[in-house]
Amino acid sequence: MGQPRSPRERCSCSNTNCVERPLTRLFEALGRVVAACPWPFVLLPPLLSAGLGAGFVFLPDLETNDIEGQFTPTGGPAKAERDFVQRYFPTNDSERFSAERLPTEGAYAALIAVAAGDASVLDRPARDEVLLLDGAVRALGYERLCARSGDACASANPLLPLLANGSALPELPFPGGGGGGDAFLGTALGGVQTDGSGRVERARAMKLMYYLREDGGAAGESRAWLETFLRVFPAKLQELNLTAVEVTYFTSLSRQEEFEGNTKSVIPLFSITYFLTITFSVVSCLRLSCVRNNIWLACCGVLSSGLAVLSSFGLMMYCGVPFVATVANAPFLILGVGVDDMFILISSWEQSSSKADKSDTKSRLAETYREAALSVTITTLTDVLAFFIGTWTSFPSVRSFCLYTGTAFVFCYVYVITFFGAVIVLNHKRVNGNRHWLTCVQVKVGKKSCLYNACCLGSCSSEPPEPETSGTESEHPMSIFFKKYYGPFLTGKWIKLLVVLLYGAYLGGSVYGCTQMKEGIDLRNLASDDSYVIAYYDDDDKYFSEYGPRVMVVVTDSVNYWDESVRNNIEACLQDLESINYVDRNLSLSWLRVYTEIAGSGLINISTKDLFINNLAVLFRFFPSFEWDINETAEGIAASRFFIQTVNVTSAVDEKNLLNQLRDRAKQCVVPLMVYHPAFIYYDQYLVIVQNTIQNVVIAAGAMLVVSLVLIPSPLCCLWVTFAIASVIVGVAGFMTFWDISLDSISMINLVICIGFSVDFSAHISYAFVTSGESSANEKAIGALHQLGYPVLQGAVSTVLGVVVLAAAKTYIFRTFFKIMFLVILFGALHGLVFIPVFLTFFGYLGKSLPITETKTLDLKFFSKSGIQYVRFRDNKDCP
Repeated sequence: MGQPRSPRERCSCSNTNCVERPLTRLFEALGRVVAACPWPFVLLPPLLSAGLGAGFVFLPDLETNDIEGQFTPTGGPAKAERDFVQRYFPTNDSERFSAERLPTEGAYAALIAVAAGDASVLDRPARDEVLLLDGAVRALGYERLCARSGDACASANPLLPLLANGSALPELPFPGGGGGGDAFLGTALGGVQTDGSGRVERARAMKLMYYLREDGGAAGESRAWLETFLRVFPAKLQELNLTAVEVTYFTSLSRQEEFEGNTKSVIPLFSITYFLTITFSVVSCLRLSCVRNNIWLACCGVLSSGLAVLSSFGLMMYCGVPFVATVANAPFLILGVGVDDMFILISSWEQSSSKADKSDTKSRLAETYREAALSVTITTLTDVLAFFIGTWTSFPSVRSFCLYTGTAFVFCYVYVITFFGAVIVLNHKRVNGNRHWLTCVQVKVGKKSCLYNACCLGSCSSEPPEPETSGTESEHPMSIFFKKYYGPFLTGKWIKLLVVLLYGAYLGGSVYGCTQMKEGIDLRNLASDDSYVIAYYDDDDKYFSEYGPRVMVVVTDSVNYWDESVRNNIEACLQDLESINYVDRNLSLSWLRVYTEIAGSGLINISTKDLFINNLAVLFRFFPSFEWDINETAEGIAASRFFIQTVNVTSAVDEKNLLNQLRDRAKQCVVPLMVYHPAFIYYDQYLVIVQNTIQNVVIAAGAMLVVSLVLIPSPLCCLWVTFAIASVIVGVAGFMTFWDISLDSISMINLVICIGFSVDFSAHISYAFVTSGESSANEKAIGALHQLGYPVLQGAVSTVLGVVVLAAAKTYIFRTFFKIMFLVILFGALHGLVFIPVFLTFFGYLGKSLPITETKTLDLKFFSKSGIQYVRFRDNKDCP
């Protein structure tokens, strides 16, 4: 074994210093370059931003707010199922339209008429006004473009012909159906009360569905008609002056058009955010002296974030990345984070006056970058990693947001250490020249009036102010508060016990909330709160939620239907599907059952292939619509379909369970079966949202741990960072439930963000603790809070200010972003300022790194800078 290594040798290669020390030297060199030639670093970022910002000319082409494309998983099973249905069961809207057989939602306008007061929509006054409504829609030219079944437009409601007769209504069995889709009243009447024999006595609401043709080149005209309907119908509704019914309306375009308007609604809020952030920054940097006032530093710090948004968004648009509504949240977040970095740099610059020659700008900026740049690098790297890992998702809306925001964070980081560093240098030169912060005119010191001295010097005294203070005189009052009051209070024995109990309650509530979490995005949340769409959804949920999607059950392969055993297998599978709690077996529709019953009556023989195929004409003569459910080829039947009626699918949990149960039963069938409904396109999100979220969170957390281990030379610190990440994520996910937030593609974005911010709040406090030279755990905690408590608090406030205006948004997307970001910042700051300091006093004490005798022999000096403990050797070289 060789000689024991000296402290210098241990320092030179210990742990991660071989990464940290070169980076520190690199930043020192950069600081000297920026201080020597500040103007290029001031001018180049705005010029670069202007060039990249030209990418906004592509915004109209990249603004993609297709709800299905952005908020449903890429490659979802339902999309492949839809393709199959479209290929094997083509529609003919001009001759044989059937709403239940559509592979898509179709093109339509819908009205819900609710009887006023407690009346029935089947009473004479309400019936007459329903007919007026129907006439008003047809007067807009509906019949020219209507979807047709035979020679007539498809009925908007099977009861309309009866209402038009003017006579008393016959007895109506409810819900009817079973023998044909048009006779089914479950989706035509709502709020129904029946007598003992199942006949309709009264109903509160009636739904009218006006379908339009989409085939044969009619899609464009139908879209134009729907746009006209949305523009004209509200005024038409007022002209009708209806009193017996209250009407809500909706079209197949409504959800998309309302969603596209969401982005424009937050543009005014962005200006408010800039005002709040600039105000907070100015107040934080305000000084009474007109010379030492740092207002321009604050404004330029906010400008730096704005340039980052312009540059990153322009670059992404040059690259053709789609701009979706979720991306509109990004500027609010970037602004808060950019200002946080600005505060760190300003704080390090002010502290550098006591550690470097105040007249030597290069040394001071080098010292500033040595102190702050590595810290900013770690937090930026963790945030950027979290966002870029977030692009590994099945949801395009999440992918676009993470690309835009991750790139913006990179530009924000670059501009802070270049543009803003150069602004600090220029501001320092102004201060040294004793020039006014606003006019840059040199302030004359002498016997002037009290008013002049108060405005220019900060007091009535004619004594010249010190350009910059040093030592403890420059310490912020809030830092003193954390040292003298908050730190000792938090480390008290009974307070620590209270904190432990508080954390137990926090963790218990979080875990409970996670077990109650809802999944999936409610499509109504894509519209603004005051939209007509919300009123329609409310009526639809209230009166028409009992009967859910009418699901296609498709035999996807060519099977021998003439073989009785095959027919029995199909029947067994269909009955298995009907046994699900969400299915009403009395409302199923199967051409094979009817065909088998006809054969059982002795009218036809279906025992051979030729007889089975040839006698299908008999079935079609009695039931023409069944012809649309069989794909007949020369070789036989390539595919066929049946229908089952779902019931009581009223929540996201029901939708998830229905989809899973139907697909599981279909997979178990010995015959190749597939279940499909257009709504399954959106239900598919339930299959991947939890998986995607866990995947992104775990990978991002692992990446954060690796970064921490590489750049922070303390395994214990990395352990506490990991603890904070896990604890904050559990807290945010759990308390989302209590704030009525579901786990969807929008909230998933914020959980990814949560990881980066967890590192920001926890890394500095825990590292300041484990590297402290204090002798006791309580003193270590107080020292860590003294050094970094106020910057953590300042960063939390600036980030919340960046997103707080979104709380006033009328749209779920933006309010949800605010809610989760607020939880992230609240819980992150709570961990950094309360939980972790206390827990570290229990589990974080490492003892002294070197014996006192060895320290005296080697003539070493220890000192602390920004939470990092340094040792200085005889040759004045410092080693962290």
